[in-house]
Amino acid sequence: MSDNKWFIPETYEDFRKLASNDDLSVYEKIGFPNSYRTGFESEIFRDILAKLTRLSKSKAKILDIGPGVSELPKFIIDLAVANNSQIFLLDSVEMLNQLPSNVNVTKIPGKFPEVVTSLDIKKQEFDAILMYSVVQYIAFESSLLSAIDVALDLLAPGGQFLIGDIPNLSMRKRFFSSDNGVRFHQEFMKTSEKPQVDLYDYPKNSLDDSVIFSILFRARNRGFHAYCLPQAAGLPFSNRREDILIERP
Repeated sequence: MSDNKWFIPETYEDFRKLASNDDLSVYEKIGFPNSYRTGFESEIFRDILAKLTRLSKSKAKILDIGPGVSELPKFIIDLAVANNSQIFLLDSVEMLNQLPSNVNVTKIPGKFPEVVTSLDIKKQEFDAILMYSVVQYIAFESSLLSAIDVALDLLAPGGQFLIGDIPNLSMRKRFFSSDNGVRFHQEFMKTSEKPQVDLYDYPKNSLDDSVIFSILFRARNRGFHAYCLPQAAGLPFSNRREDILIERP
């Protein structure tokens, strides 16, 4: 694997390597082929705003865990500045150095959740916490439920935590086992073949319904409201990814 070649990341260190490669697009640096994000980020932003409503609150305190370097975190930063909110960005220094700086922006270099326990951020209370396209990497480098607990402890009363764009292999299998899924596959792949679906094959590091429900149960058992939400229909992964919204009452 050469240093200037894009690859599918699996770890925090992989993302640091991608972020440092100036031959890559902003989408490749955050782990996506260009076709999966080009032209979609404004729609993703609108979907986030419809769910994480506290993000639009005036003078809010916001935490974005793993923002990356594409247009999406810049939309969120611009909104925070316009609303005179304070936004904290938690990511590797290689990612953070490529994001705008502002008096409303605090950049926290480090790996979540470990970095939170060693900084004063653990004393903060946030109105809105966003973790988008990130939980699948945290899940297999850290204890997933411990990481969720860390985020929950940072929520202010009435605060919201959106875990967005969760790849759910169970959902994917259901979709590609359906007539709609077969048609989608055939049109996308330009083939008459049906997609291969092994209902009992769950590769290492894959998330499934059991993980989704474990997050919901964990949050609810800790006294939070928790909801599983579909993605907007026009988003690139809406047929096989979903979101979780958690609220502190």
